[in-house]
Parts: sequence; C-alpha cells; structure tokens
Amino acid sequence: MLSFDEAREKIMHGIACLDTEKVPLSEASGRVLGAQLTAQSPLPPRNYSAMDGYALRLADLSGEGPWSLPVIGESRTGHPTPTLSPASVVRIFTGATLPAGADTVEMQENVTRRGDNASFEQRPKLGRHIRRAGEDLATGSVALEAGTRIGPFALSLLGALDLGELEVRRLPRVHILATGDELRDPGSPATPGSIPESNGLTIAALAKQAGAEVTRWPRSGDDRDATTEAVKSALKDCDLLVTIGGVSVGDHDHVRPALEAAGVNLEFWKVAIKPGKPLVLGNSGATRVLGLPGNPVSAMITFALFGLPLLRALQGCSRISPSLLRGTLTCSMTQKPGRHGFYAARLDGDQLTPLSNQSSGSTVNLAWADVLIQLPAEADGANAGDAVDYLRIAEL
Repeated sequence: MLSFDEAREKIMHGIACLDTEKVPLSEASGRVLGAQLTAQSPLPPRNYSAMDGYALRLADLSGEGPWSLPVIGESRTGHPTPTLSPASVVRIFTGATLPAGADTVEMQENVTRRGDNASFEQRPKLGRHIRRAGEDLATGSVALEAGTRIGPFALSLLGALDLGELEVRRLPRVHILATGDELRDPGSPATPGSIPESNGLTIAALAKQAGAEVTRWPRSGDDRDATTEAVKSALKDCDLLVTIGGVSVGDHDHVRPALEAAGVNLEFWKVAIKPGKPLVLGNSGATRVLGLPGNPVSAMITFALFGLPLLRALQGCSRISPSLLRGTLTCSMTQKPGRHGFYAARLDGDQLTPLSNQSSGSTVNLAWADVLIQLPAEADGANAGDAVDYLRIAEL
C-alpha cells in the first residue's frame, strides 16, 4: 500500500504537457498559456491624460500667478490630437492622448474657464495627471508567464495589449465511466435497490472546473465482460479515463480485472488515505487511467487530490495543487494511525470545526463543508486548540 505522498509522486511522474493551439482572445477564458507572453508594444501605448482638464507646458506659467492662457483646441479619445502651441493650453479628457509639447495636465476643478481662455490660480506640479507610455509594461517585458490560467483580469490585460489570439494548451479530454447495477439517472423512476448516480455528475463538474472537455460514458453494470468492453470503448480518444466504483475486492468489483483485460498497465491500486483506500492508476499508451472508489466522499476526495492535479499538469499549469493552510481546532478528533486522513469541516475565521458525519458514503458532509482537515498517517488525532493543516474545498 502506497503512502499519500508516494501516490502523488507516481501520478505526477512523467506527465508531458499537451500540445498548444491558437484560440481567439474571446475564447481564451479558463485556458492555460502555452508560452511566455511578452509585450510587443508599450502599455499604455502613448502618453495620455488621467483626468478631465487642461494640457499645458508648465514653463508657460512663468512669474507670479494667476495666469490666463488661450484654449486652442481639445484632445478627446478616438479623435486627432492637436499640437500644443507656445503659451496656450488644450482642453483634454480622460484617456485622451497628451498633445505634443504638453508636460502637465491640470484637472478642470482647478481651472476657471472664461470664454476661450483658461485661468490658473496656482501652478500645478510638473507631470501631474499624466499616464506615461510603457509605465505598466515596456516593450519586451513579460506580461504573463507560461502556465498561467487566463481569468477575467488577465483577459483585460491581454485585450489592452491588442492581442487577437493566444497560444494555449489543448484542453484535456476526460472520459468518465461509472459502474454498478444499482445506478440510475437522478430524477428517473426508482426501482428496488436502485440509487441515483451522483458521482459522475460531481467528477464531471470538477474536471470541467480544471479545464477539461468531459464526456460521460454510458454506465456499465456489474458484469466483467460488459465492463471490459465499456473500458475498451471509453479508452478511445481521451487523455484521462476515470472509472467510478468497482475497484475494491468484492465479488462484484470488476473494474480492475476489466482494465487489465483491456490492456491497461496498472501501477498501483491501494493508497494509505482515508477516505479512498482503493484507487487505481494506470495507462494505456498516452492515456492515463484513474479508477476511483464508489463511495461518494471517497470518489470526490480522491479525484480532487489526484485527478485535478493531473489535469492541471497536462495543461502545464504553474500551480497544480491548492495551498495548504493552518487553522485551530475547536474540538478534539481521533483517527486510527496508518492512513493519511481527510476530514470535512466548517471554517470560521481560523477556527475549524469537523462535521459530525465523516462517513465516506455521505453526500452531505462535503456539500456542507468549507475545508478538508488533513491529519498525517502517523497521527492518532488532534486536540481542541491544536493547529492543523487544511485545504479549502473551493480551491481544490
């Protein structure tokens, strides 16, 4: 049986990033940059005004004030910019290009307009209210590193850099195969002994959240031959096959032998974690295979801990795992040493309260939890007031 760290190392070993492709900027949200991105022009691209006001040459306000200078034109966005003549000013608006010859902008609240003249009671500071070309990014400077997942604010930067398309990693293709005679679609008519199949929904949602293209394969019943054929079919044209259920040692657990019969090379199938001890990692050529246990919490936690980092690594993400944080227990908790434990808990400030129901078959605890408390395999528990590690569920 592998330790948690050994299993993670095996899963991440030898992962090669997927190929890159170019996509329009409008379709780049959520994608991962395939190469470092440098500014091909300065940002901002020109000097412009940060205020509505008047552009001037400060040297024209000589001697003692007040001063009055003629307004010879205006500069506004999307229109030609006049050149500033000596001893004059240009009316300017926020975002408009600074006229040639101007070195200062005074905000309109500090200027009195009298006909075609602008009066200044006080001398403004040199360079005031001007955004300089390249003050955000100089030409050739790094805008975003390879491995960055593009979010809304990164899109704003990329749009400002005038990029029409981006080189990003191809989306990983994930096929999900749930197994079990008892499974039926949620909302469908119930039959004796049946249960609605929710694990596939959850794993698909997690995979999509990590940037994958997901296909949920038709479910397989508890039959070895049928499961083998389903595995063979689901292995085609995907980067990761995720099976759910049937990986333990029961009489009707057929996934492991079905994977072997389908030609999958299995690397391990037990990990010292709780929940989620039965877990299969394998490969069929370039396709990775992850066999999850069927209990809901076990399936969700094992996929979050092992499947999501794998998907991020395939995309070349600079960050593949969430940050491990520290909090304080509000009550004691126990565990049997020997397995790395993950426990659903609520978070209030830095205070951690484990949920009373930690059953691996429950669909309630993770839905109500904020975090997963993490206890090392050698620990027999922790006391109220102890500092313990945790992971935010929203960041898994």
